[in-house]
Amino acid sequence: MTYASPVFAHAAPKALHRLQVIQNKFCRAATDAHWCVRNSILHRDLELPTISKYMKDASKRFFDIAGSHPNALLRAAVDYQPPHPTHLIRRPRNVLTDPPDDLTAAVESLNDVNDTHD
Repeated sequence: MTYASPVFAHAAPKALHRLQVIQNKFCRAATDAHWCVRNSILHRDLELPTISKYMKDASKRFFDIAGSHPNALLRAAVDYQPPHPTHLIRRPRNVLTDPPDDLTAAVESLNDVNDTHD
């Protein structure tokens, strides 16, 4: 489902939301969780990143590794400067600067609360 996620990460938010819905359904089925359990709680308990978080991390790893790659075209991708935020074209590098979606923000805040209590 996340094959080529560094490149696919700049897909339309609606497409990523659809993938997130599928992941949420699998999490719920795997844990036999009741309908009233929040998706953010499922992700926290399973220690499973959301689709957007996973793709953002994969993109970051890709760009970190690409800087030392022998292929000149791949190294040039690292130096890419994203267009102005109001520009209509979204490029893969913009994924690194985009704010997290609601579910990812909720999971991260739950993880932060758990880290402070440990």
